Amino acid sequence: QVQLVESGGGLVRPGGSLRLSCAASGSVFSMYAMGWYRQAPGKQRELVAVTGSSGSTNYADSVKGRFTASRDNAKNTVNLQMNSLKPEDTAVYYCYRREGSGTYWGQGTQVTVSS
Repeated sequence: QVQLVESGGGLVRPGGSLRLSCAASGSVFSMYAMGWYRQAPGKQRELVAVTGSSGSTNYADSVKGRFTASRDNAKNTVNLQMNSLKPEDTAVYYCYRREGSGTYWGQGTQVTVSS
């Protein structure tokens, strides 16, 4: 059973930065997609940034140029560097992994952008 453990959420002022991390354990697959989704109150969960096995990353238009996803295959981790944060980035951020055994989600970490 794959487990995803997130860290790094919190409260930040508009224009500030945060870094999220996610560590995966329990997987035997070397080919996988891994990244981040988010869900704001009253809205559907949406893709933020997901990196495929090829190393290419798909970003939501709303975060392009501000967020940078990185992936460490040796450590089975993904990070999300979030810069120039806006109040509309406020959401619960979920780590995501899709591999041969299924799709997995972390427990979520709250990111709040407010002055």
